[in-house]
Formats: sequence, C-alpha cells, structure tokens
Amino acid sequence: MRSPVPEYLDELLRECVQGDDSEPAAMALTTVDDAHHGAGDVEHRFTIQSMSKPFAYALAIERLGWDAVHEKIDVEPSGEAFNEISLDSETGRPHNPMINAGAIATAGLIGSFDTFAEFASKLAGRELGIDEDVFASEMDDAHRNLALAHLLAAYEIIDEPVEAVEHYLRQCALSVDVRDLATMASVLANGGVHPDSGERLMAERTAIQVLSVMATCGMYDDAGDWLASVGIPAKSGVSGGIIGVLPGQVGVAVFSPELDDHGTSVVGVEMMRRLSDEMGMHLMNPGRPSKSALSDVQIDDDQTVYVLAGDLLFSSAESLFARLIADAPGTEAVILDISRVGEISDVGRRMVLEAKSRLEEDGFTVRVVDADDTNRLD
Repeated sequence: MRSPVPEYLDELLRECVQGDDSEPAAMALTTVDDAHHGAGDVEHRFTIQSMSKPFAYALAIERLGWDAVHEKIDVEPSGEAFNEISLDSETGRPHNPMINAGAIATAGLIGSFDTFAEFASKLAGRELGIDEDVFASEMDDAHRNLALAHLLAAYEIIDEPVEAVEHYLRQCALSVDVRDLATMASVLANGGVHPDSGERLMAERTAIQVLSVMATCGMYDDAGDWLASVGIPAKSGVSGGIIGVLPGQVGVAVFSPELDDHGTSVVGVEMMRRLSDEMGMHLMNPGRPSKSALSDVQIDDDQTVYVLAGDLLFSSAESLFARLIADAPGTEAVILDISRVGEISDVGRRMVLEAKSRLEEDGFTVRVVDADDTNRLD
C-alpha cells in the first residue's frame, strides 16, 4: 500500500504551476510523527534567506532568555516591507524579528554565524552549507542593511554593526531544499522536539513564541491578509521559498522562484492556500491537534482491528497510513474502528476512506465500525 499524500501533492503542484515547468517548483511536508512527503524538484537547492529568521530568533531566546531578547527586539507587526527602516523612535528597538532590522539585531545578539549554522543543521537533520557566491553578492550590495545596523548600534541595540550584517547575510546564504525546510518547520510544529531524533532543540515556550511572531509578522505587510485567508504561521524568503507550521501536526515548505510585490513566491502562495483549504490547515480551525489517531491494533485468528481515537485530522490519519504501509494486516478481514473518534475533519475522512479503498484493492475485506451502528465516514 502507498500513502495517497504524494499523489495529492503531485496533483496540487501541477495545478498550481499550470503546466509551466520552465522554473523549478517543489513542496514538502514533515509531520510530527516524522512522516515525510514531497513533490516536484525536491532536490533543488536554494538559499534560505529570510526563512532563517524564525530559527535565529529561537536560538537567541534559547541562548539569552526571553527577557534579554525582548529588551532589544519588540514583537509588534510593522505593517511595512521587509527592508524598511523600522525602529521605535524612542527605544530604537526593531518592531519585530522578522523584518531585516530585527533580524540583524538577532544576529548581533547571537554573535556567531557558526553557532547559528550548527543549530540550523540540527534542525534540518543534516549539515547545511553556505552558498559563498550568494553571500559575496549580497555583502557587496549591503548598504541598506548596513545603514540599519549602524542605526541599531546608535541606539545600543547591537555592538558591532558590520559584523552583525555579515553574520545575518551568511545566515541567509545557507543552502537548503524544501525537505530541509519542512523538517526544520516540523520541529516548531512539534514544540521544539525533532520528530526524527527525538532531541529537544528548543524549549516548548520558545517554539510558541516563535510561532506567535510568525503568525503576526512573518509575511511582512501582507501578514494580516495571510493570517485571515491562509491561517498558517509562515515565513517567506526572496529566494522563492515559504515555510509554514501547523502546531501539533505538520511543517510545510514550498518553493517557486517568481515573486510578487511583497517579495513572496507567486506559486508558493497558491500552493499554501490550497493546502490550507483542502487539508484543513487553517490555524483557527476548531479541530484539536492530535499526533496519532491509531490507539490500538487488535489481532485474532480471523480479523485485524485498527482502533482510532481522538480527533481525525490530517496528521492523525496519516499515522494510520504509516502503520498500514509499514506492517500490512495479517488477516483477510480488516476492521477500522472509529467509535472512539471525536471530530472528523474533511481531510481525515478522505484519507481513511482512501485507506479502506486501497486495502480492498489489495484483496482485503474491510468494514468500518462506529458508535451506535452509524458510519460517520459516509
């Protein structure tokens, strides 16, 4: 049996690209149960750019503590473009860590690019390299960022403005693919714990703080419309990537290089909108996150019973597929028991029905059992 998620992502990618395959395009998902799915040019490398900002902010909080970071960087939406000279007129604090001024201040607080690179590599699950050509090009044209840094130094937000800009631009020049970004985002979705290694890379409170700022500030002057229409805490980058995080469920990454007036991927925005609409990923969706719907597997001589519990959402239904793929039923008769399931989302219903259909295609006899002799999957 195969998971239907890759097929769905392939179809979604084709529809969003609309037949124009002249430019690379890709998307990837990583669930908090460490399931990985992708579509398109998933091996295409590009620089992380501003998608590094949430992770640098997390590292600064981990190293210095929330109070020390907040003393230097505010968390208010600026409503301005990413490179605006946006500092508080009295304190000199950048409005938030997602705009360039705030990101440069964050780099100055961390103080070491190597420290950030090591942290980012742990998040991605592999060692990330730097694109030296991109770094050199951006450093040659860093006049506006240097101006921001000198203003920050004038307000005593940072000590070494040139060094802070250099660290920030090296941070932006890390080379990644969508699989790296989806994995990094999944750590935030999983409350700071890496889904693969199980290592805690940041405190849960840090992850909550980062996601809160991503939700309100991550998409710059488009943040309000994004939160209302897409509803996924996100961060874009001028390389054409977007990362998104649905807490408790999944990290998402998309890539396509054509940019809109906000400096955000045109196709990437459409891919994220479709994922939000079709997979029930809006943050304000009333469904409660659940890491796994598979409560128990009961086997006797005649049948295998898969007992589902909790709320049936995308990530929880995906855990059922993961079990069926890794360990096929040992009996011809299969029962999907959903009597202990609370809420059933549209995507959760579709995925369980797809599991039933694929089991039947493989020759199994499948019956759904629900409370009171009903079947909410119908």
